Amino acid sequence: MSYGTRTDHYPATSKLLHWLIAICVLTTAPVAIAMTRVEKGPTQDLLYNFHKSLGVTILLLMILRLVNRLVMGAPIADPGIEPWQKTVSSAVHTSLYVLLIAMPIVGYTANSVYGAPTPFFGLFNLPPILGKDEALAETLFTLHRWVGYFLIVIIVTHIGAALYHALIRRDVVLKRMLPQAMGGF
Repeated sequence: MSYGTRTDHYPATSKLLHWLIAICVLTTAPVAIAMTRVEKGPTQDLLYNFHKSLGVTILLLMILRLVNRLVMGAPIADPGIEPWQKTVSSAVHTSLYVLLIAMPIVGYTANSVYGAPTPFFGLFNLPPILGKDEALAETLFTLHRWVGYFLIVIIVTHIGAALYHALIRRDVVLKRMLPQAMGGF
């Protein structure tokens, strides 16, 4: 994702979508870890269903975020940032968009070919998108898991960079994405 032409801050819709997605992602990662470590039964089923519902939510929010980014744009890069940092920032943001869209799609596809339901917070089940194929499901679940590990690395990098800008550089990079109560909307 490249920088836009805005000079002030991110639009309110961008901030809202960013923080909603952050909450979902920071919730679903520990749920994913927990669901594989508890005994089979109702608790594990509940965790799996919650994980799937959050994945669908992340996909929907990311589609809205991508449309919002294309329509509303983003602020120009802080003029004090080195060119290499702009390049890394752009790569990290692009990776976040791609992975946060691809990850739920791969999970949903894996779930479909496994033959398991994909519930959305108990309201309804998404229809399967492909026929049952357990070998393909195993491959897709493995891909989903490894992309998740890579995504964690990218997210930690993103958070680390935001904290670096806020605490060490003390520039406006993080402030442009904070809600009003913290300096934003």
